[in-house]
Amino acid sequence: MERNNLYPIFLKTSNLHILIVGGGNVAEEKLTFLTKSSPDAKVTMVSPMFRQATKALAEKYNVTLIIDAYQEYYLLGKHMVVATTDSPEVNVAVYKDCRKLDKLVNVADNPPYCDFYMGGIVTKGNVKIAISTNGKSPTTAKRLRQFFEDIIPEDISEMVQNLNRYRKTIKGDFEQKVDKMNEITQKLVEKV
Repeated sequence: MERNNLYPIFLKTSNLHILIVGGGNVAEEKLTFLTKSSPDAKVTMVSPMFRQATKALAEKYNVTLIIDAYQEYYLLGKHMVVATTDSPEVNVAVYKDCRKLDKLVNVADNPPYCDFYMGGIVTKGNVKIAISTNGKSPTTAKRLRQFFEDIIPEDISEMVQNLNRYRKTIKGDFEQKVDKMNEITQKLVEKV
């Protein structure tokens, strides 16, 4: 049976510099996805043209737009790169340049050229759940996102904050604190 071996992480995108190469529909989709989840992300986009909706989104989220064809020097100072152009040659060049410079890269809709995938995300206050189908079915990730959005209570963030405050009052060693928190949070799982 095939298995998903990806390692999920949550990035502080306000501390990273992200480059999106492209200015069309896919670039706009990736920018929308990124800014919805991380509105404080530091993003630069480079493309010979940008859609009006992309320009409006860029203005709203303080995204830097560079009107130009992709050049390798645009990777300097960037941590992550998303290639979204409609030119396979440009996307592969972005991938190869990123490999040379040790940059994380995602070539949209081309799993062999991806170090990471942008999966489904559910956010309710302080709680965030990421969903991956190993790049096999974005539609399944979307449906799972919708499912979790429906079943996770709206007040989950308040519960998390209350548990955080309570955790700080627990006395004892680390193991005793973990046992007590496990006991209390077990009741949360039973409610869902």
